[in-house]
Amino acid sequence: AAEFGLTNRELEVLPLIVAGRTNAEIAEALVISPRTVGIHVSRIMQKLGAARRTEAADIARRRGPIRD
Repeated sequence: AAEFGLTNRELEVLPLIVAGRTNAEIAEALVISPRTVGIHVSRIMQKLGAARRTEAADIARRRGPIRD
């Protein structure tokens, strides 16, 4: 996680992205607004260098804080 500079909240959001959850589902799980989730998702993708959510999930599984 330190390699990518993810915040604690981004580290809470990332496993939910990896699990294939939508922004609305993530928002409900973390009790935050879908708009806030969208901001977190955008920042995660930027920090991981991913163009899509699926690419961010793949990077997280291979090189990052999420392991299968």
